[in-house]
Amino acid sequence: MRIVIYPGTFDPIHNGHLDIAERAATLFDKLIFAVAANAEKNPLFSPKERIEMIMKSTEHVPNVEAFSTDGLIADFARKHRAAALIRGLRHVSDFEFEFQMATMNHHLNSDVSTLLMVTSEKFIHLNSSVVKDVARLKGDISKFVPNNVMDQLKVKYNLP
Repeated sequence: MRIVIYPGTFDPIHNGHLDIAERAATLFDKLIFAVAANAEKNPLFSPKERIEMIMKSTEHVPNVEAFSTDGLIADFARKHRAAALIRGLRHVSDFEFEFQMATMNHHLNSDVSTLLMVTSEKFIHLNSSVVKDVARLKGDISKFVPNNVMDQLKVKYNLP
C-alpha cells in the first residue's frame, strides 16, 4: 500500500490544504494528515477539533485518515509505513524552508521521500493565519474554507 503523509498544523484546514490533499489522495492508496500538536504555536483549535474538521472536510475523499502527533514527522512516517510526505508550495519563498525540511527528514528517515506540490493559483494567498484574522474581523471567508470550518470559526470568535 502506497501511503503519503500530509503534515501540518491545519489550524484550521482551508481550501488550499484541501486542494493539495485531494490531488495527493489520487496518487496514493492512503493519505494521512499528521496534525502537529505543537502548543508553542498557540493554536486556536485543539488537535481533536482540527482532526474533526479535517475528517468532515474530506468526507468525499475515501482514502483519508488523520492523527495528531507531537514528535518528528520522520518517525510518524516510519510508524505509518509511509512512502512519502506531501507538502504544498504557494510561492518561491516557501521552497527554501520546504527544501530544508525535506533534507532533514531524509536524514532522519531515508525510506520516505518528500514531494512538493504547487498549490492551485486560486489558493496561493491562503494560509491559516490569514483565514483566522479575516474571520475574527468578521470578513467573508466562505470562499476559503469548507462550511464546517466556517461554523467552527464562528463559534470560536462568537460571530453570528
